[in-house]
Amino acid sequence: MRLSWVVVILLLSTLASCKKDKEPQGILSKAQMVDWMIDIYLAEARTQLLTVSRDSAYKLFFPYPDSLMRRRGIQDSALQESYRYYLDHPTQLEAIYDTVIDSLSLREQRLRQPPLVKPL
Repeated sequence: MRLSWVVVILLLSTLASCKKDKEPQGILSKAQMVDWMIDIYLAEARTQLLTVSRDSAYKLFFPYPDSLMRRRGIQDSALQESYRYYLDHPTQLEAIYDTVIDSLSLREQRLRQPPLVKPL
């Protein structure tokens, strides 16, 4: 008898955990997270290209995320909640990173292509 209750409880908890989580209100969409991450990675890359010390580069980069949030109208709390949400949902986070990597790779390919020159 006792074993059957344990089995029922385990089944119910398994079914309850399988239901789909809805994205909470106030978090950034996947597209917004992709755009955010691309901007941050590009800013970090630009900072690394500077011929300044690491401390100076950090001081130059440090205010950028706040400036970017203000320009995009993103609140710090929304960004933190978005990171928490996507960290708790690794398949969605993986999809975001896949898109970021693809976008950055495409940009790199475009930069490496020689410009098209029309003959006169």
